[in-house]
Amino acid sequence: MLTIGQVAAYAGVTKRAVRHYHKIGLLPEPARDRSGYRSYDAAAIVRLIRIHTLADAGVPLARVQVLLAAGPADFADGVERIDREMRAEIRRLQAARRRLARLADGEQLALPPSVVGYLDRLRELGVSDWYIAIERDAWVMVAAQVPDQIDAVMAKKHQDLDDPDMLRLYQLISGAFDCPPDDPRVVEVADVLERLRFRAIAAGELSMDGMDDRFAALLDATMLESSPAAARLLAILEERGWSGWTRIERVPTDRLNAR
Repeated sequence: MLTIGQVAAYAGVTKRAVRHYHKIGLLPEPARDRSGYRSYDAAAIVRLIRIHTLADAGVPLARVQVLLAAGPADFADGVERIDREMRAEIRRLQAARRRLARLADGEQLALPPSVVGYLDRLRELGVSDWYIAIERDAWVMVAAQVPDQIDAVMAKKHQDLDDPDMLRLYQLISGAFDCPPDDPRVVEVADVLERLRFRAIAAGELSMDGMDDRFAALLDATMLESSPAAARLLAILEERGWSGWTRIERVPTDRLNAR
């Protein structure tokens, strides 16, 4: 007859594991000798080895008992079912790892791939990192508000970059948003924006559906906080009959005449 230490060594497990298997009912408690110590036989070693083999293969301990008691056909079905579950879990973990890899640089956190691609193109065009960071945070909020439209919006933004005025706008914003309000480039930004908006209106382009006025106002406030020249730019646009930044819209004539 064997002690707990000996049976654990023969089975390749620890004494702590043997005690745990006793506690959860996987391994029956053996009789004790006259000194009060557990006394194991060969059958205990065989069962311990089977428990250890199943557990080491990834079978949850809660299901080991069922497999040990199953006949050949039920055992095969049970193992196959566990294998399917493990493969599904592996796929889930692999997907999680891919997401983590994409998030490693922080750029893709909460951003769809279409927005990441657009920001990468802005970098290639030489737009400053500090302005890209501002635009990135804005797109995080926009994408959350209109997830079903964001890919189409990004496709249009890529098309817009073929317009020399749009390229000039990014050049100006990239270098002028940290300039003082009286910098002449602020007026040029207003000029370019106005030309772009006139062309957009003529082409019948509409604002994104799903972006309410409060959300647009939030994005405008974020822009105002990001640059000392932003308030003057909006003032210039307002003098010319435009309102907003996130959604630059023509002010109705009656409102202009009322000023």
